[in-house]
Amino acid sequence: MKSVYGLSQTEFEEFFISNGEAKYKAIQVYEWVYRHKITEFSNMKNVSKKTISLLEENFEIDSLKLVLKQDEASVIKYLFELSDGNQIEAVLMKHDYGNSICISTQVGCNMGCAFCESGRLKKVRDLETHEMVLQIMDAEKLLGERISHVVIMGIGEPLDNYNNVIRGIDIINNDKGLAIGSRHITLSTVGIIPKINELATYGKQINLAVSLHTADDKLRNKLMSINKVYPIKELIEAVKYYISKTNRRVTFEYVMLKGVNDGDTDAEELSKLLRGINCYVNLIPYNATSYKEFEKSSKETILRFYDVLKKNKINVTIRREFGSKVSAACGQLRSNYKEE
Repeated sequence: MKSVYGLSQTEFEEFFISNGEAKYKAIQVYEWVYRHKITEFSNMKNVSKKTISLLEENFEIDSLKLVLKQDEASVIKYLFELSDGNQIEAVLMKHDYGNSICISTQVGCNMGCAFCESGRLKKVRDLETHEMVLQIMDAEKLLGERISHVVIMGIGEPLDNYNNVIRGIDIINNDKGLAIGSRHITLSTVGIIPKINELATYGKQINLAVSLHTADDKLRNKLMSINKVYPIKELIEAVKYYISKTNRRVTFEYVMLKGVNDGDTDAEELSKLLRGINCYVNLIPYNATSYKEFEKSSKETILRFYDVLKKNKINVTIRREFGSKVSAACGQLRSNYKEE
């Protein structure tokens, strides 16, 4: 049986029309499911018994199983179990502007980035749309507060699960759905160029973040296998195309790895690469794990790198460190749990 959380409003309209019902009932269902957060279809007070029966025959109101929760003052990390027994994680971060959640899009990941914990346990399968939406729904329920921002940056590569992710964004953004504004939704990718080009014509003003981590092809080949397929020059051209179509500023993510990509020369080369592009660089202190050989750059090194970029008129921020006490590197909670 299908999850009620897996269909866009348009798909629900098509469902009702194909079953001899009026398409406006899709809006009614959306409001009851996402606004009132019903747990039984029979709780829908302005819907006929015939329609309720139709829904009960075709859909279920499901949820994820919470396996483990870790939290500190500003971060809560959830390990969820799916209906097939696979596990994923979501990270909730409390900001002064609201609650943000980082959700997963796949069980495992095949991108093979050398510094990322997610890729250590290879991709098992793509997540279905409802499994992404439920990470937000269940986290809101557990937190008892509204989530205002969504970052699609957890386990997996979103553009490797493009269709399900786009349907998920449609539900998250829908006024009758979770009603989270498109500019409060960020999608992060390692740089699958054909899908970046497709996303450029998607039509929603979401934020795009690109994992770059170096301006040098040889080093990026070592850090990120995807670069052997889509090298930096081609990736930058795709980003420029995305900006030309959306008029949106792009974020380049840059994990600071001690002695690997954090020198003055690295900063100068990055400045040269990004000069003139409507973007900013997000410097990310590395969250070390026991399974990787990399170390976090010192605060002094990160600040010096920041200063070089600023001197070269590159917009840059340093990400606030979240979750150092709660296994908050992408995939770390899941992999630690499986190891145990």
